[in-house]
Amino acid sequence: MRLFTLSVALASYLWSAPIGGVAVLVKNSPITLYEVQQEMKLSGTDAKQSVDSLIRKKLEQLEASEKKITVNSAEIDDELTRMAAQNNLSKEQFLNAMQTVRGLSEKDLRAKIEESIKGQKLYSAIAFSKMAQPTAEEEAEYYQLHLDEFSRPESFDVTTYISPSQEALAAKIADPMRHIEIIQSKEESLPYAKINPQLAQILNKTAIGSFSPILPNGKNAFMSFYIREKNNVITENLESVRPQISNAIIGEKRNQVLNDYFTRLRLSADIKVIRLPE
Repeated sequence: MRLFTLSVALASYLWSAPIGGVAVLVKNSPITLYEVQQEMKLSGTDAKQSVDSLIRKKLEQLEASEKKITVNSAEIDDELTRMAAQNNLSKEQFLNAMQTVRGLSEKDLRAKIEESIKGQKLYSAIAFSKMAQPTAEEEAEYYQLHLDEFSRPESFDVTTYISPSQEALAAKIADPMRHIEIIQSKEESLPYAKINPQLAQILNKTAIGSFSPILPNGKNAFMSFYIREKNNVITENLESVRPQISNAIIGEKRNQVLNDYFTRLRLSADIKVIRLPE
């Protein structure tokens, strides 16, 4: 009788759950159809890939809860301050930059930082031994394999396109010869050292003859940059970027440990796929 009651209760919950019902149960913790649809929209992946990503996130949340791992506001504030200082910006300037360049509100950014800190704590909780610092040889190899990451121009010659409509900009990028009334454009030169560091990174990763991603401009409009030329490209020497390389290598190793751990955890976890978006 008790088993029957529990089954009825579970079935009732599954089909009456809010926001579109349950798509997946991970250790009896639900992932809703709405969450899957949002992940598909934000990541541009299909239902299966989005579900895989959400299952991993759910396993991380459950593992953090089981290990009593928490992140408080002070830790998030400290990390925000550190990130701002790293970009030679005040905390307020950094928040404004992330809103303008990445389209991240302060709430969204704090959520991402909380997730990152929690990931670091999770690693510390599950790692069997302390990770060794990268050797000089590992750093030199990483440097050679990622030279483009350490190269930057003195300035970018761009055509800047601005529109109140994100869809109109997307149409312009898809067909550059098309004239669209609500899009304004201007040719300009942007000095690397004088523009927002986050924007400089985006432009540096955009190939000559290509458009940057569409970005909010902080004035209720959107912008994209067509890269015409990158002037006087210089490559930073290995010694000047060793700390950056060391952090990158440690981050890769930590991610590999976490990926292996959660791959094994997923194989043994009770996961039920109820239904996926059509």
